[in-house]
Amino acid sequence: MPDTDILTSFFLIFSGAAIVATVALYTRQPMLIAYIVLGCLMGPFGLGLLNDTTLLSNIAETGIIFLLFLVGLDLPTQKLKNMLGESLLTAFGTTAVFFAVGASVMLGFGYSFIEAAIVGIGVTFSSTILGIKLLPTTVLHHRHVGEIVISLLLVQDLLAIVALLLIGYLGAGPSNGNDDLWVLLLGLPGLIVGATVVVRVAILPLLAKFDAFHEYIFLLAIGWCLSIAFAAHSLGLSYEIGGFIAGVSLASSPIAQYIAGHLRPLRDFFLVLFFFTVGASINLALLGDVWMPIVLLAGVILSVKPWTFTRLLHAQGENLQSAKEVGLRLGQASEFSLLVSYVALNAGLLTVAGATILQTATVITLLVNSYWVVSRYPNPIAADPALRRD
Repeated sequence: MPDTDILTSFFLIFSGAAIVATVALYTRQPMLIAYIVLGCLMGPFGLGLLNDTTLLSNIAETGIIFLLFLVGLDLPTQKLKNMLGESLLTAFGTTAVFFAVGASVMLGFGYSFIEAAIVGIGVTFSSTILGIKLLPTTVLHHRHVGEIVISLLLVQDLLAIVALLLIGYLGAGPSNGNDDLWVLLLGLPGLIVGATVVVRVAILPLLAKFDAFHEYIFLLAIGWCLSIAFAAHSLGLSYEIGGFIAGVSLASSPIAQYIAGHLRPLRDFFLVLFFFTVGASINLALLGDVWMPIVLLAGVILSVKPWTFTRLLHAQGENLQSAKEVGLRLGQASEFSLLVSYVALNAGLLTVAGATILQTATVITLLVNSYWVVSRYPNPIAADPALRRD
């Protein structure tokens, strides 16, 4: 099919997503899997209904900006302090193990050290979207297991931000590396301080004065998010890092959770496009050549992650049953794994084959792990009524 206009593209994507998501819900699968599968089917390596995904990729990047903005909104200073201790130690310990295991798989199949390192970084994270969606809001969120899962995911989200900065720095190449280092050392702290000052001097007073006008709060939040994203880009940082800083600068505001709740539908709209473009970028023709590293990497993630989380948490005093549940709930790769592959591929640090391995292994772990969690632990979409909790 020839290149389609944006309206036709939206029609094909969202109509198709509604159908595939229905199947996903009947089979107790997270809907993000449906969006990736749809991208594989409709994209240039599938049926070819949407051959040019460049425009959609640019639009989908907005979804990542909003995703990181909402992550930042959920990280007030007090919460960051509370995450120190067990969660921080466990997060760093598991990160080292997962990085080593993921990189070793790629090195074992003859990939370069840089590609192995990128894949190692990619597999260190667990899925925030899947982890939160499978936590029953009235049962575990305010219990010990839920607190551990959420705090570990938040620490991993912070590590993911650092990883994206690192990938951007490595992707600049030797000629621009020193300039980018100065951007990290000076531009990043300057942007954080500047954003914090503007929030205190201007944004918070405006929110307090016009808090009765919900539409205004919505517009101000979006404008603030995109303004800091563009400011970050002008300093040589990424739009996504700017979105995260914009969220953190607002996190201490009493209205932060209200903003987060009202921006989630907009974020979800753009994330549908992001996951679709990830699926569309998977070269199905390459799967026959790289199926062995895909299967091994997925198998390693699914076995090593739950075991490592369980052992580290149990060693720190958690009872074995709770440690196993946390380990299984976090025993998959992440949407950040997909983002790492996306950014690294664009930066020239990852080949198409390497990106295909990381992306496909991530999708497999999301599928398999969601089945395990849904069938064994309380969650909102369990087929067994005894396990279904909202």
